[in-house]
Amino acid sequence: MRGKICIVTGGNTGIGKETARGLAQRGATVVLACRDTEKGEAAREDIARTTGNEDVRVMALDLASKASIRSFGESFRAARERLDVLVNNAGVWLRSRGTTRDGLEATFGVNHVGTWLLTQELLPLLKQSAPSRIVILSSKLHYSGTMDWEDLQFERRKYSSMTAYKQSKLANVLFTRALSRRLAGTGVTVNAVHPGVVATELTRDYPKLFMKLSQLFLLTPEQGAACSLHVATAPELDGVTGEYFEKSRIKPAAAAALDEAAQERLWELTEALGA
Repeated sequence: MRGKICIVTGGNTGIGKETARGLAQRGATVVLACRDTEKGEAAREDIARTTGNEDVRVMALDLASKASIRSFGESFRAARERLDVLVNNAGVWLRSRGTTRDGLEATFGVNHVGTWLLTQELLPLLKQSAPSRIVILSSKLHYSGTMDWEDLQFERRKYSSMTAYKQSKLANVLFTRALSRRLAGTGVTVNAVHPGVVATELTRDYPKLFMKLSQLFLLTPEQGAACSLHVATAPELDGVTGEYFEKSRIKPAAAAALDEAAQERLWELTEALGA
């Protein structure tokens, strides 16, 4: 990965930090795109120290703000002439309904709309740098997710954190499939991954005792980063696109995620929300 430039969203903690560390170990220039830049700097220092790679940078990014996403894209394009790998790692899982800076339901707004918009902002550089790769963190929970087209943002139905999260992870795979079609022939690939059930700050909104007990049964962030790193770097995956990976292997995505009409419906809806 020497000479390659990579972005990892949420690169200051958990799976994102270990993904960034793995890319740095392989010699890449890594940009940690973080909401909390103070935590980002601490992560940068740790990654640089443990890998011997000083070419790790921190940039501010809040996926709950369209203005922040556009500012990040503008700043990155001004500073860099290429982008080889974009790892859309950051996400939230909230106990109660919240909203983004732009008034979107937060789980859907961050996990899907924010990810969609950031990817659009960076596509010109990714195309210019082809062959390049986009990795989108989804979850095996997408298999039991449904798209409630009449109320995607829980404006009328009762909010359920699990239902909202599953829907956002299904949206990630629908987005992956739709984007892969649009990128055909460009040399840019896009794939979704399930990292495993990992002990991270994703459930930071939940009680501390719940988090401590659950961590006894979960993968470490380093184990969780393995699939992302494989999909981001493995030479044998050159040209592989539109797939869903578990344990570093391609696995058929949910039938709901393979519905092309649903993929296109979500794309058009997200274009309007992301405007």
